[in-house]
Amino acid sequence: MAKKLLQRYLPAPTSLKEHRHLRFLGSALGNPNLWQLNRRSAAAAFFIGVFVAFIPMPFQMVLAACLAITFRCNLPLSVALVWITNPVTMPAIFYFTYKIGCFILHTPVSDASTDLTVQGLGAELVRVWKPLYVGSLVSGLVLGFISYLLIRALWRWNVISNWRQRNKRRS
Repeated sequence: MAKKLLQRYLPAPTSLKEHRHLRFLGSALGNPNLWQLNRRSAAAAFFIGVFVAFIPMPFQMVLAACLAITFRCNLPLSVALVWITNPVTMPAIFYFTYKIGCFILHTPVSDASTDLTVQGLGAELVRVWKPLYVGSLVSGLVLGFISYLLIRALWRWNVISNWRQRNKRRS
């Protein structure tokens, strides 16, 4: 059931192979292991997708695709999970990671009184980049690891419950 549910919402391999930002990967996208959906590949894809989603950078999908190819996990799932941070959720997630970074680095949280000029935004970025990235890395690693363990446990629970139902029907 979990496999069928995930496959229903994942993009088709052909659409990812033809995506303009992923074309540079070329023949690496032909590896059939990148398109298989099993417990190991799904859990690793969740780790990669959640981890990369929390990193404030452009082209997160490309990084997720490269990591999925490197670690041979499900490519569509890792690329799709990057969209946890979308234009709606991004401000809240990155403010949360910034506050975690400030807590870890023992720096005060900056107030939001910045001029809306290029110089004002540049000065604010210089002040917040370190806590933002430290908080993002820590949050991405922790939440990625939690999602990895959760997917492995849910997948196992689903397989065991399917076996039990099958055995009930047989008896």
